[in-house]
Amino acid sequence: MGQFRVQSLHLREVQEIVFKIHAQHTSPSAETFDAVICVLGIFFLPDMAAGVRGLWRLVRPGGQMAITTFGPRAFEPGDSAFWRAVLHERPDVYKAFNPWDRINEPAALAAMLLEGGTTTPEIVAESGFQAIDSPEDFWTLVLGSGYRGTIQQLDQEACGRVCLATIDSLSRNSVSRVETNALYAICRKP
Repeated sequence: MGQFRVQSLHLREVQEIVFKIHAQHTSPSAETFDAVICVLGIFFLPDMAAGVRGLWRLVRPGGQMAITTFGPRAFEPGDSAFWRAVLHERPDVYKAFNPWDRINEPAALAAMLLEGGTTTPEIVAESGFQAIDSPEDFWTLVLGSGYRGTIQQLDQEACGRVCLATIDSLSRNSVSRVETNALYAICRKP
């Protein structure tokens, strides 16, 4: 399917590059790729603009770069339940690591991309929901996402209490879905 898509878009070359999150230190030569895509990852960089500069340098003239990030209210009401539980358990790590909040609005994402040297981005905000079959499903999301940065700072007992408090809150409120709001940005290189 991927090869069909490449042919239908008349792309000259497609190569997947996997590199450590330090995008500002990528090794491929400059202006090599028709498309550079970063899905739900740029916000993990301490210096996002430097990471964007590194990625943008890889885009050849006429190519484009796409960046996705979470939008406002991502994972609500689970997000609030999680952070209330963390606050009760460990106030010192409350919202200490929620990196996507830095760019979860179109203006903030655009400003960061421009700081990284891109052209003016086209940004689309999309609102959505993901059904969860049970409150425990949200905890699976916690363990497989950026929330792990906070979870890893808790000892085993505290983690268990945060888990139970989060699940209990979602259960009491009959939560059956969480928000999956996202922002999609595309920058085209002249």
